[in-house]
Amino acid sequence: MKPRVSVLTLGVEDLEKSLEFYKNGLGLPTEGIIGQEFENGTVAFFDLQNGLKLAIWERKSLAKDANVPISPSSSSEFTIGHNVSSKTEVDQVMEEAKKAGAKITDPAKDTFWGGYSGHFLDLDGHLWEVVWNPEWEIED
Repeated sequence: MKPRVSVLTLGVEDLEKSLEFYKNGLGLPTEGIIGQEFENGTVAFFDLQNGLKLAIWERKSLAKDANVPISPSSSSEFTIGHNVSSKTEVDQVMEEAKKAGAKITDPAKDTFWGGYSGHFLDLDGHLWEVVWNPEWEIED
């Protein structure tokens, strides 16, 4: 398998609320909800960097498409890392997320490895880490 991850899909309970959170709360670019003409096909895509997309899809539709049972959600199985250019930017993104309705689980602070990070849960309990790593150069 070649390393070609191109879409991260999150199962959500309420597509409209999640769209509002990611589009207006976090400011991610999107064309909005598409696929409404298909049974279990309603989805929204957000443009990230270098062609990477974030998709939100109703949990029940995602489970049906993958032929797996809907299971209880768990915030401790997967983290989405959002790397930024400075400690100040970590604080700004954390505040944006909080204002959008995210639950701050770990306020931003200096890390043991020399960086700075904080964690929040989105509206469906997906865990995000906002992080500044002094060893990484971030392209805008």
